[in-house]
This record gives sequence, structure tokens and C-alpha cells, in this order.
Amino acid sequence: MAIVLALTLLWSVGFVDYATGKDFAMSAFYLVPICWAAWVNGRLVGFLMATNGAATWFIADWLSGSIYLNPLVGYWNTLMLFMFFLVVVYLLTAFQAARDGLEETLEQRTLALEALEVEIQERKRLEASKLQAERLAVAGQMAAQVAHEVRNPLGSITLNLDLIYKEIGRLAVGKSHSPDEGRLLIKDVREEVCRIGRVIEEYLQFARPPKLQRAPVELNALLEQKLGFIYSNLERANVKLQMHLDPGVTTINGGADQLWQAVLNLIRNSCEAMPGGGELTIGTRRDGGQVLLRVSDNGKGMTAEQSQQLYEPFFTTKQEGTGLGMVLVQQIITEHGGQIECESISGKGSTFTISLPLMENS
Repeated sequence: MAIVLALTLLWSVGFVDYATGKDFAMSAFYLVPICWAAWVNGRLVGFLMATNGAATWFIADWLSGSIYLNPLVGYWNTLMLFMFFLVVVYLLTAFQAARDGLEETLEQRTLALEALEVEIQERKRLEASKLQAERLAVAGQMAAQVAHEVRNPLGSITLNLDLIYKEIGRLAVGKSHSPDEGRLLIKDVREEVCRIGRVIEEYLQFARPPKLQRAPVELNALLEQKLGFIYSNLERANVKLQMHLDPGVTTINGGADQLWQAVLNLIRNSCEAMPGGGELTIGTRRDGGQVLLRVSDNGKGMTAEQSQQLYEPFFTTKQEGTGLGMVLVQQIITEHGGQIECESISGKGSTFTISLPLMENS
């Protein structure tokens, strides 16, 4: 279409040149359609248009009856005009090629800079992850040593508290004083010892996580079974449970106990974020070759700063928290080749999304 329009314009210029009897210098106007065709369709088409332009000029000159002292002058002028058209087309297409080359080079360098920036960011992330891993390793070793040294004395203390509890009852026989006060004190001490014991167990899990034993796991079936066990506890906490399990979710290759431990930690966090009760939503959805597991609540949520520190060891928003729960969750998900993301709005709730790879051909 562009060539047809260029030819039409070229012949229109030739007709005007003929109609005016060569009284106007129309030669330069032949360049308009020639250059346009060369710019749009390339150098070869430009050369063909230059040939057509020179021929059109010659015909217009011949039909207008131009008289020269030498009859060869008309042919000479046509040849010079043709050479001029060729030079203009060559220079124009050379400029176009240079411009395109510069644009391509600029685009390649821009892509290279973007790739370099991504690589730099990835290196920074890997360095930060490595530094965090080193810190976690040191902290884990310290935690394991401390937990090992404290756990045995705690067991002995708990056993002796039980004996003292029973002994108080015997000593109160035949006495006027009630043993209830002493038993209450023993109970409070025992509860604190048990709390320390739970902290020690979390530190040990963090320092010495169990080795992942992979096996095919039907995620939906696992969730239905485990959630059935804690349903009554959720009711007592005035938490309404909603499940949306995608039947398209099939089998994953992982450890059922560890996966449930990660989900249970998220459920506990959600319940603690809703002390007066609320709504807990657990759902699965297939997304290509992976499954998305979401745990959502409408509790108090977190600030942006708290969300950024969520997976840092020993960071907690709870008064009696150890700051290791979410670290363990992330560790479990990472060992399964997955990722965990958090979306939280202060005062509106939080949503944790876990992505896990499905087994091949599943």
C-alpha cells in the first residue's frame, strides 16, 4: 500500500511538472515520495523509486517540449537527477540503519543494566540470607546448648513439685490450716516451669529440626483430618472456621507432620490475634504445578514494620512469645521447596499464603 501511494504521489508531481511547462523547479519534490518509500520499505525500494522518479522527470520534460542547445542535455540532466536520487536514498537508508542500530544497542544495554541490577539485588539478598543463616547457626548452637543444660533440671524440678504437692496434702491431715494455699502456689510454680519447658522445646526444634522424611501427602485430606481434631478448641475460643478446599489439589511430596506443625503455628497466631473471637479461613487452590494454601483471619493484624520483621529470629509481638514460631514455619516451608508470604493490615487481619510444589504427573 505504501509503495502504491508513493508511486501515485510521484506521478502526481510529474504531472504538475508537465502541466506547468517546467516553469517551476519541481525536481526537489520528486524526493518526497522517493524518500518516503525508502524509509518505509528499505533501500531496494528506494532505488526502484529513484529510477521511476528519474524516468517520470524525463517524460515530463520531454512532453513539455523543453528545448536544449544540445539534444543530449535532457538525457544528461536525467542521469544527474537519477544519481542525485540514488545518493539521497543511500544516505537516508544509511542514517535509518544507524539509528536502528543505536536504538538496538541502547535497548540491549538497557536490558543488560536491568539484568545487572536484578543480579545485584539477588546477590544482596543472597548475602543477607547467608549472613542470617550464619547468625541462626550460631544462635542455634547456643540455644541447643542452653536448652540441653536447662531441660534436665526442669524435669527434676517438675517431679519434685509433684511430690511436694502430694506431701502438702499429707501434712495438712489433722491440722487446722487448709492446704489449698500451698497447693495454689505449687500450681503457679509448676505452670511457670511448664512454660519454660515449652520455650526450651521451641529452641531445640529451632536448633535441631527433625530431618524431613518425604512421602506423598494428600494435602486436602490432611487438613480435613487435623482441623477436625481442633474444631472444638476453636469453638471454645469463639473462632468460626471456614474451609475452602480446591478438589483440583492433588498430592505433594513432603512430611505430613511438619506441614501440619507449620499450619498449626499459623492457626495459633491467628487465634491469638483474635482474643475475642473472629473468623478463621483456611483454603487451598491449585495454581499450575503448585498449590496455594492460605490461612486468613480478621484479627488485629500487623503494621508494615512488623510484617517486615516477621521472619526474624526472636522477634515477637506477644508478651510471652519466643519469636521462633514463624522462623520454624518458614524453615519448614523452605525445606519443602515452597515459599510463604504475608499480607496484613493493622486492625483488619492477616493472610498467610504458602506455595508448595505438587508432585509430577499429579
